[in-house]
Amino acid sequence: MISFIISLVALILGYLVYGAIVERVIRPDDRETPAVRLADGVDYVALPTWKVFMIQFLNIAGTGPIFGAIMGMWFGPASYLWIVLGCIFAGAVHDFMSGMLSLRHDGANLPTLIGKYLGGGTRNVMLVFTVLLLMMVGAVFVYSPALILKDMWGGEDATIIWIIVIFGYYVIATLLPIDKIIGRVYPLFAIALLVMAAGLLVGLFVKMPHLPELWNMGDLSQWTQGQAVNGKDTLGLTGYLKNNPLFPCLFITIACGAISGFHATQSPLMARCLKSERLARPVFYGAMITEGLVALIWATVSSYFFYYEGWKEVVSPEQVTAFMAQVELADGKTLIQYFTAPELVNLVCSSWLGIVGGTLAVLGVVAAPITSGDTAFRSARLIIAEALHFEQKSMVRRLMISVPLFVASLLLLIWQMENPNGFNVLWQYFGWSNQTLSVFTLWMITVYLARNRKPYIITLIPAVFMTVVCSTFLVASPQALNHPEATPWVVIAVTVIAIAWFIGWYRKNSSKRTLEP
Repeated sequence: MISFIISLVALILGYLVYGAIVERVIRPDDRETPAVRLADGVDYVALPTWKVFMIQFLNIAGTGPIFGAIMGMWFGPASYLWIVLGCIFAGAVHDFMSGMLSLRHDGANLPTLIGKYLGGGTRNVMLVFTVLLLMMVGAVFVYSPALILKDMWGGEDATIIWIIVIFGYYVIATLLPIDKIIGRVYPLFAIALLVMAAGLLVGLFVKMPHLPELWNMGDLSQWTQGQAVNGKDTLGLTGYLKNNPLFPCLFITIACGAISGFHATQSPLMARCLKSERLARPVFYGAMITEGLVALIWATVSSYFFYYEGWKEVVSPEQVTAFMAQVELADGKTLIQYFTAPELVNLVCSSWLGIVGGTLAVLGVVAAPITSGDTAFRSARLIIAEALHFEQKSMVRRLMISVPLFVASLLLLIWQMENPNGFNVLWQYFGWSNQTLSVFTLWMITVYLARNRKPYIITLIPAVFMTVVCSTFLVASPQALNHPEATPWVVIAVTVIAIAWFIGWYRKNSSKRTLEP
């Protein structure tokens, strides 16, 4: 628990100290925001600050800081380092700076900002890339909550019904003004997620479990303490780490709890609703730190659940007996494979938090992905509209963009359902695409800072690091080329190329200054 407590304090200090440093770099002021200057009653709508924060938090959170943190803890206490350092120095900076740039450019979406600072060709590539990513988010976050809901209400035959219901909600939420549904419902769901996290935090301090610590994270035997039965690794950690090397797989697995490119597509939504630039740090940087806190709590809960047999507290005695007798279950799955992330959330919340916890688990596991899916479609509509110069005040213009978008997403959803491994394939592409989008966002911000004679080092280092992570993943991951032995050479080559490219660009463009809008 000591590593957890240190990480908890570090995240809070990160907001107070490093957040203030980053804020001074861009210096928010009292100029009119797009919500006031360009108000249209649909997408540009000034909302109360607390609502903007809650919507931003839920937009970027979804199930990411929960499921990603649970799966990320399979890599052990190293996950703490990535959540804390990634969140403070990369993710929160990424979200805050992309939100501020959107504020300074009339609420512009990510492809427009990338085009301004990285060129028209990059803008066109990222336009297609971003819309495809958002469509994948929508398709994934229709199917996964539908599967959970059919297990709760309706059985196997209810899957299609739930998909229709969820997709119907997506259509309505995408087309209606942001304050009609999103502005009213999202804060309630966000509060539910925060209350659930606070309840688990209290539960951890009450139990004060002895967990793996950062200073002995190289001791694999300690992580698997109590899990070896008949000499076999029931946890399954050894085989998992062999097939999924910590670098770079950890940095793809934990995305939303540390840094996520998807967030940069969501920040413009709230940049169009913010009343003052001076509120940008608590809304954008603060929401990311809050997400990091949620990820940290769930990483610790799952650490107790997996490594020190906390799972025995929340399953039936029959399940415990069956598992320990068989060592590996009938389907060959080990412990970390047997309990999926949604199952773990339901088990822990209902056990630790009772009836209230079970209700919050439903909101967290079902409502969170749904609320990420609808804003993904909304972002896609606005990005396409901005590229085509289509005003979005009239419903007809909104439908002209939304109908083809929904049809394409339905085709992707049908493909996912017809392929036995469709969801896993789509999720893998989403994970890598998500982090790749953060690479382009970080480079865009770095160029902006360099052109305006600001300390670009704050995003240059994260940009180079994430470029290396995404490039290495393509080579090392078993889901890609599966050549982990090449990792050191890829790291060296990509680092040298990235730094050399920036130095060359900086020397060529050092005399060209882009004045801030």
